[in-house]
Amino acid sequence: MTRFRNGLAALLLLLVPGMAPGGDGPPLVVIIIDDMGDRLIEGQRVRDLPGPVVCAMLPHTAHAQRLAKECHADGKEVMLHQPMQAMNGAPTGPGSVMLDMDREQFQEQVEANLSAVPHVSAVNNHMGSLLTQHPGHMAWLMEVLLRYPEPLVFVDSRTTPRTVAEQLAREQGVPAVRRDIFLDHFQDEESIRHALRRLVDLARRNGSAVAIGHPYQETLNVLEEEIPRLLAEEKVRLVSLRDLLAYRGQEITTPDIPSFASGHQAR
Repeated sequence: MTRFRNGLAALLLLLVPGMAPGGDGPPLVVIIIDDMGDRLIEGQRVRDLPGPVVCAMLPHTAHAQRLAKECHADGKEVMLHQPMQAMNGAPTGPGSVMLDMDREQFQEQVEANLSAVPHVSAVNNHMGSLLTQHPGHMAWLMEVLLRYPEPLVFVDSRTTPRTVAEQLAREQGVPAVRRDIFLDHFQDEESIRHALRRLVDLARRNGSAVAIGHPYQETLNVLEEEIPRLLAEEKVRLVSLRDLLAYRGQEITTPDIPSFASGHQAR
């Protein structure tokens, strides 16, 4: 039944004008906002952005549960922003997984983090420039994601060019995509607008592209202004992760979220 639903969803997506891979339709863009959960007001501004912006929650933070429920109710996908050890030794926050953990410790921590954030349908790495280089640990992560009735989507944030996380996800059958653009590596509005233009240009060339940003004031100011313009004037299509996976021909999940009426460097 799951495979039938997934196949049907992919077929329906291909029948939507402009959604067929390699066609002449509008470019598809996914925007993920990381580091949610610490600040309520900024998180609610993310919740109120138009369209299926993906909301990535840091586990065990003050507002993660509330924001996850609100984003889910607003029809947005909720993601676990899984803290992972970084090469520079920077603090990664509650719920971190570390290189010196054994398999049981690692997987118990990931499970606890997933349980702490309601409505999770995907996972990406917070920091992790060290840990995402290690195939064994990434294989342990993918084992956890596959335990769910509908395997969780994995997004490789690519905080290091040496990451093997996306490769391990695909090898183990986890639906996976990678980050193409960081919107706010430079945290000023002009640079963020430039990154957003690069995202759209990349999506026009390749059919689709994935961006990650953060709930900075500057990022939210730009997105609140630019998303409506991109949708109306440039005919960009902002899509969910599951729609992107279907567009790219991958096995997709059917997370329990409402449907829509319309369509950093190493840390």
